Amino acid sequence: MSMLDKLKSMLKGHEEQTGKGIDKAGDYVDKRTQGKYSGQVDKGQDRLKDEFGGGGDKGQPPQS
Repeated sequence: MSMLDKLKSMLKGHEEQTGKGIDKAGDYVDKRTQGKYSGQVDKGQDRLKDEFGGGGDKGQPPQS
């Protein structure tokens, strides 16, 4: 079993906490880089949420 499979199995059923953790980590990176890479950080957060769950807003239109 690969490391990614182990991570997925540990996070299964905890999508809300996973999403919060991903958001918190992204906010930390944005703060440390003074927002210089915020576009890349946002893309990374979206990909992690897709991979590990925690999206929470799938199927809903983006808010303006």
